[in-house]
Amino acid sequence: MEYYLNENKKMVFDHTYIMGIVNVTPDSFFPGSRISKDKLIDTVAKMIKDGAEIIDVGGESTRPGADEVPLEEELNRVVPAIEIIKNKFDIIVSVDTYKSKVAYESLKVGADIINDISAFRFDEKMVDVAKKFDCPVILMHMKGTPKNMQKNPFYEDPISEIFEFLKERIIFAQQNGINKIIIDPGIGFGKRLIDNLLIIKHIKKFKELGYPILLGASRKSMIGMILDLPVEERLEGTLAITAVGVMNGVDIIRVHDVKENYRVVKVVESILKS
Repeated sequence: MEYYLNENKKMVFDHTYIMGIVNVTPDSFFPGSRISKDKLIDTVAKMIKDGAEIIDVGGESTRPGADEVPLEEELNRVVPAIEIIKNKFDIIVSVDTYKSKVAYESLKVGADIINDISAFRFDEKMVDVAKKFDCPVILMHMKGTPKNMQKNPFYEDPISEIFEFLKERIIFAQQNGINKIIIDPGIGFGKRLIDNLLIIKHIKKFKELGYPILLGASRKSMIGMILDLPVEERLEGTLAITAVGVMNGVDIIRVHDVKENYRVVKVVESILKS
């Protein structure tokens, strides 16, 4: 499978891509991912050197309980950052937003991918933006909103329920002329620990939907629950999830720690290809 992007770039899903997280926010759940404007170029340069092939830029924290950021504030955070990155580096950039205006302005300055945690549900104009720019879109499963998603989430059968949600969102996208789709089961977004564990255990099930899979579990609370460790000490747990993901065909790993995760991916891929 190949997805063509801007400037004749393309994504060829014959290996696992590392997506580096760049949060131009003051309140993302992992302090190490909060990047100020004066450190942006150095941070992205290091991520690329360490093996990142995609940079994911977000201007609104979507941690549990987070408040929505006003549109103008998000635009002021995200668009200049993406413009700087695209002017300085030859790298694929995704914009992490569910607001169509933010996506539109980001794509205008060179962003390649829309990463929409709402899967086209929060802003009805987002689908029009994706169609206009003919760009890949990451569609994620989430129960509720970031503000309330962790208030007693419950599933009878998490895998089948998330599968059916993503299937419905894929059909919606296809009906609106969008076929460059990447799916994300949404680790930590309206999920209990057992739900997250089952998603990772059965991640290969989502390959049946016929599209590339993104897995984003980097330093999340599920690791803290298992190891009883704060966010600053969850790297090893993240690496374990990365290894399982690659072994089960995940196409994109979204992470804070590029170098360490890249090394895990390369070793696991070497084993699988031997």
